[in-house]
Amino acid sequence: MKSNEKIQKMCVAALLCAIGILIPIISPVKVQLGPMSFTLASHVAVFIAMFISPAVALTVEVGTTLGFLLAGFPPVVVLRAAAQIFFVMAGAFYLAKRPQIMDNFGKITLFGLILGAIHGAAEALVVTAFWFSGASYEGSFVYVVVGLVGVGTLVHSMVDYYIALFIWKAVSKAARIPNVSYKG
Repeated sequence: MKSNEKIQKMCVAALLCAIGILIPIISPVKVQLGPMSFTLASHVAVFIAMFISPAVALTVEVGTTLGFLLAGFPPVVVLRAAAQIFFVMAGAFYLAKRPQIMDNFGKITLFGLILGAIHGAAEALVVTAFWFSGASYEGSFVYVVVGLVGVGTLVHSMVDYYIALFIWKAVSKAARIPNVSYKG
């Protein structure tokens, strides 16, 4: 990789980190139900980073988790944000090997659903650990962990994923960003 490409990726990673930190702090669209929080666009920076490279994705994931910590969210929410490392890295490495799926709407939609399922499962595991360690949440295990966290995360992930794809499509046409390119 050329030196200017490294600098460009580093700058893009820094900007996406800043966005990932700010969204949980200043977003006007936040809903928290027990261990579940829905902050609109909180995953957008991470998804865009994943479209660029695994290194950028890892950096932005750590920054986004820091954003939830700085925003004062409860430990269960911060650890759910940290657990996103699983879907982020899986997705980033897959895209690095198969960037052509970005040009196929069906494949990229299936990719998003698979990532959303991994995302939901990882966050449900975090909440399960809190549940069985004595944390008190209103509702049954199935409602809270499977419904709110598992399915809720899948839906939230897909909404943010499509926002990220929309932004990426426009940005990748306007700016030359190394690695994955979405022509859609």
